[in-house]
Amino acid sequence: MSIFAAAVARGKNGWTASELDLSGLADIDEVVDALRDAEPDSDLALLFVESDDEYLAILRLDEGEDLRVFASDSAFAEESRIGSVLLGEVETPALGLDDLAAPDDEDSPAPEPDADPIGDAELLNDLGVPSQRLLTLCGMEGMLPSDVTAEICQRIGCGDEMEELREA
Repeated sequence: MSIFAAAVARGKNGWTASELDLSGLADIDEVVDALRDAEPDSDLALLFVESDDEYLAILRLDEGEDLRVFASDSAFAEESRIGSVLLGEVETPALGLDDLAAPDDEDSPAPEPDADPIGDAELLNDLGVPSQRLLTLCGMEGMLPSDVTAEICQRIGCGDEMEELREA
């Protein structure tokens, strides 16, 4: 299973991005520690985990505490060891894609109905990515996890840092 994990952190000097290796991490506490260590002085850290062009998980730490987790599909936890590490303790389904109103712009396709997002879909609300937009992005047919990550990073202000990381 192909995994890409990128930490973006907002500190006093703006955003930084770095790739994290999750392969040797045994539980969510070790993942959180690795995220904290990526940029210890940050006030906000996000971890984007993309798996096999199919699944996306986002973890958020504010001030190094209070972990919040969202995943595009609960199947990630069932189909991957990394997915089960990241999502094993997440029991809350995200807002249902069926419950979403039509997207704001008419050019956007409707969300894919067979996705089963879980966790806190509101974890990026204060950064300019409302839960409805996050769920719509994750459910759009043809959108890869890397596309969703790129759009989120552009919206929150760390798009250039993420792009540089991918090109490195």
